[in-house]
Amino acid sequence: MNSSVQEPVVSPSAQPLVLNRRHRFLLSLTTPLADRLVAAIACLPMVMVIILRLKSGQFDLPEVALLLEGGLPIIALVVRRPPARVSVNLWYWLVAFLGTYWPILSVGLVDAGRPLTAAIVVNVVAVLSLIVALWSRLSLGRNLGIVPAQRRLVTTGAYRFVRHPIYTSVFIAYLALVLSAWSPLNGLQAALGCFWLMIRSVLEERFLSADPSYRAYRETVKWRWLPGIA
Repeated sequence: MNSSVQEPVVSPSAQPLVLNRRHRFLLSLTTPLADRLVAAIACLPMVMVIILRLKSGQFDLPEVALLLEGGLPIIALVVRRPPARVSVNLWYWLVAFLGTYWPILSVGLVDAGRPLTAAIVVNVVAVLSLIVALWSRLSLGRNLGIVPAQRRLVTTGAYRFVRHPIYTSVFIAYLALVLSAWSPLNGLQAALGCFWLMIRSVLEERFLSADPSYRAYRETVKWRWLPGIA
C-alpha cells in the first residue's frame, strides 16, 4: 500500500497541538447535529444534478441507473446513524468524495457513443444494477456515510456475500453505460469511476480494520465486490 495515505506524522514538539486539534475535529463530526448538517450539505450537488438531468429529458436507462444510484443516499444520509469514529485523513476524504460524486458527474458528461449490444441486454444490465443498489441500501439501513467512518457493522443482506455491494451496483451501472453508448470519453469515465471506488474500498477497510469486529467480518466475507471473483 502507498504510505502517503497513512495518517500524517508530526514532530514530537508539534504532536500534542496537532492531535488536540484533530481530536476536537473528530468529536465535532460525531455529534448528531453536525453529522446531519454535513449530510445535508453533501446531498445538495446530487439533488442539483438530478434535477437538471431530469429537466433535460435526454437520457436512457443506464443513465437513469447512475442517477438513481447517486440519488438513493440522499434521504439515507440525512437520517443516518451518527458515527462513533471518523477518519480525518484528507486523502481518504478526497477519494471518498470522488467515488461518491463521480457517477452523477459522469451522467452530465456522457456523449452519444455507439451501442455495443442489443438494447434489451443493456436494459437488463441496468435493471440488475438498480436491484443490487436497492438491496444494498436496504441492507445498510442508517449506517451510510461518505467519508470513512465507524458506525454499526452490517453483516446481513447483501453484505453476507460481498463487503462493498453498493460499489458492485455502480460497477454494473457503468457496464450498462459503456454497452449502450461506447466512446473513448464514456469508457474513460467508467474506468475512472470504477477506479475511485476500488481505491475507496481499500482505504475504508484500512480505516475500519482498527475494529476487531470488522477484521473478523473481513475474514468471514472474503470478497470485496463480486462473490468468487474479486
